[in-house]
Amino acid sequence: MASRDSSSPSGVSAKVIDGTALAKSVRASVRSRIDETKAKQPSFQPHLCIVQVGDDSASSTYIRMKRLAAEECGMKFTHLHLPGGSSEADIVKQVGLLNEDVGVDGILVQLPLGSHIDAEGERRVTEAVSPEKDVDGFHALNIGHLSSKACNPLFFPCTPAGVIRLLEEAGLTDMSGLRAVVIGRSDIVGNPVASLLRYRNCTVTQVHSRTRDLPAHLAEADIVVAAMGKAQFVKAEWLKKGVVVIDVGASKIAKAITPVPGGVGPMTVAMLMENVFVSAQRSFAAGKLGRGVTTVNPIKILEKVPSDIEVARSQTPKPISQIAREIGLLSTELEPYGSVKAKVDLSVLQRLSHRRNGKYIVVAGITPTPLGEGKSTTTIGLAQALGAHLGKPAFACVRQPSQGPTFGIKGGAAGGGYSQVIPMEEFNLHLTGDIHAVQAANNLLAAAIDTRMFHESTQKDAALFDRLCPMKKGVRTFAPVMFRRLKKLGIDKTNPDDLTEEEKSRFARLDIDPDTITWHRVVDTNDRFLRQITVGQAPTEKGQERKTGYDITVASECMAVLALSRDLKDMRERLGRMVVASSRQGEPVTADDLGIGGALTVLMKDCIKPNLMQTLEGTPVFVHAGPFANIAHGNSSILADAVALKLAGLDEGETDDRAGYVITEAGFGADIGMEKFCNIKCRESGLVPDAVVIVATVRALKTHGGGPEHIENAKKFGLKVIVAVNKFATDTQAETDLVVREALAAGADAAVSSDHWARGGEGAVPLAKAVIEQLEGKPSEFKFLYDLDKSIEEKIEIVAREMYGASGIELSDFARQQIDTYTKQGYGNMTVCIAKTQYSFSHDPKLKGAPTGFVVPIRSVKLSAGAGFVFPLVGDMQTLPGLPTRPGYFEIDLDENGEVLGLF
Repeated sequence: MASRDSSSPSGVSAKVIDGTALAKSVRASVRSRIDETKAKQPSFQPHLCIVQVGDDSASSTYIRMKRLAAEECGMKFTHLHLPGGSSEADIVKQVGLLNEDVGVDGILVQLPLGSHIDAEGERRVTEAVSPEKDVDGFHALNIGHLSSKACNPLFFPCTPAGVIRLLEEAGLTDMSGLRAVVIGRSDIVGNPVASLLRYRNCTVTQVHSRTRDLPAHLAEADIVVAAMGKAQFVKAEWLKKGVVVIDVGASKIAKAITPVPGGVGPMTVAMLMENVFVSAQRSFAAGKLGRGVTTVNPIKILEKVPSDIEVARSQTPKPISQIAREIGLLSTELEPYGSVKAKVDLSVLQRLSHRRNGKYIVVAGITPTPLGEGKSTTTIGLAQALGAHLGKPAFACVRQPSQGPTFGIKGGAAGGGYSQVIPMEEFNLHLTGDIHAVQAANNLLAAAIDTRMFHESTQKDAALFDRLCPMKKGVRTFAPVMFRRLKKLGIDKTNPDDLTEEEKSRFARLDIDPDTITWHRVVDTNDRFLRQITVGQAPTEKGQERKTGYDITVASECMAVLALSRDLKDMRERLGRMVVASSRQGEPVTADDLGIGGALTVLMKDCIKPNLMQTLEGTPVFVHAGPFANIAHGNSSILADAVALKLAGLDEGETDDRAGYVITEAGFGADIGMEKFCNIKCRESGLVPDAVVIVATVRALKTHGGGPEHIENAKKFGLKVIVAVNKFATDTQAETDLVVREALAAGADAAVSSDHWARGGEGAVPLAKAVIEQLEGKPSEFKFLYDLDKSIEEKIEIVAREMYGASGIELSDFARQQIDTYTKQGYGNMTVCIAKTQYSFSHDPKLKGAPTGFVVPIRSVKLSAGAGFVFPLVGDMQTLPGLPTRPGYFEIDLDENGEVLGLF
């Protein structure tokens, strides 16, 4: 600090305080503390964002000064420059987004905002800044706390705080009993300075331009803070000797003051840096940068566990908007469907693209019994243990249940006991309508196929072309989707009238071979009598009768496309390239050939956004897509996992111990859902799993045996294997202990008994600790089971031998013919998604345990070109399940209050 003694004309002797030097010292202190914190917490990075409207030159100068100071202190600085004339609503919207961004510690709105926004508008804008990020200290809440006796705002206003530091630098470290006069009553300087001096036990007099007998007030002042901005308002001879004067504006009341510029101005910027650092410290200490760590929603556990729906109803869900805030989503990224479920916009992936992914765990099972072994329950229990009991960022990712099993034999799929997704009724029924939209898209495509065949059979080439490209106001044009077919045909023309007659015929006539149509209609009900139907029987269809059938909606390729798409554009391309049949010339016919790829995307555009729900204990759950694992690829969406992995991820410099956990469920056993997760889903997504949790039960082991084979299957993918023995009330301690010992002996990296059904997340804490121990600091050694350049037949056989223990496969003549066709059409390099029973390693549900020496019969092979796999059907496997004699719907009804009964 540079200083010198000086005398005013009246003989007042005081010290000239070098505010510039003091400000430099403050900035250096902030830099030092930031560096010290970063040495311990590499991800610590204070971030100041300044919002400017228009191009006011003075504002630009001030912002440049603040940018330089932030950079000097080692802070991140963002200048959000809005166009001049931006409306108050637009400015407030931008401020709101910054409030929600956990990566921003301080927000400053640079005034003025423009002549179009009056003083009241400016006040509303500045008060839109969250008090927790109001590093200017101007929010009404901060000003109110400043004015209280406790004087404890979250942030002190920068200029007043700078004034106090200057006074302390002048030697006034103890101001008790001193008389202070504050000249001015602005909310920016005068009033807050008076509050700060009063808090330091000064006797404060606040004067202004209309104060009478001003010299008398000043005569005995020990401290004078001039904040009027009016030159020569105070005369030097009014001041007593030794008074300390801080000139905030341009009063020029004495020589012995802080110079302007070079006095309070630099201190204002320095104190802003101090506030941003303090804000960043608070955020970091509060764990706001810990992705997915949510407030716990406590559960009351009863010794006798009630029915699943009673347990679910006993808990009041947190507002989904609260869940979203806690996991770091912005309000613009959330589309609520009521108060307890919402869709998440994919823009979050771009916003968090800089983050490294969190830990990635897949939950699979051993060969199940018809009632299931609790994979969903384990997935939810593990997420609750990690998030609600161990304080880790934790996300569960599960599929949306089909109405087929919900009203059939298995019931819902929300988990069970005290490890559930809630509200379970909404989870198990319509949710946000995704399955209905998939069904609509699938059936629109089915209608398009039959319609096109009908019109081609009843029209000649010229008439067909004219109707496909009709003349409108004397001009004939192609629909945008038609250029995809033109490109496929090698026709580089944009005017329909320029096509030759031969080109018109090739373009207009798909010439579908009815015997090659693989596209079925779908229904989300176990309606076995639709497995084979005849369409086109009405006389209006002019003899276009053919046999076809229905699949269940979740087996639709549209559902697989939804689950495997990486973004909306990718989904559009996949839907367009779905192959529905071959032409009589042997060429594949796609949805885009039918001109329907865009329409399918429009029907499914909202489906691509993952659905956000919660567990009983208030941890986040993504519910997205619903492909069955026995007749489809059996995993929730790539996008849900990708969003969760970013929300649970790590910023630059963060260490692995801060990583969150994403637990995604694969359907059925390690021979089906887990195999498809690794070979199909991970290949399409590029996401690398770290471990598999294999759920075992005493009940299933008594029925099947075969536990070690599931462990071996997982090890073939290079994954860590943790066996979770899902404890049932009928299990003895000796039985569960035996399973744990045998799992470890069979090569599992860890094996733990887990009681999450009866005790919620608390019952899965040992399992969660085992997962953490196996993964922290240990990179994945993941690998695929086969290379894509192998033939389709080879890939099927590798899965059959390595996953099922088969001695080989047997292709029917029809299946071999299909494989030959797909290979000739250029689809031989796809993954394989084998549809087989879940009740045995083999194709035969009666073969229990781990059979060997059997041959897997492949009766047919469908092509799912949009999803990116071929689809072999094994043995008698059906793609539309049937209902049992006593379906689940017998139990489902409403009570007198309109509450759903009977879901379990």
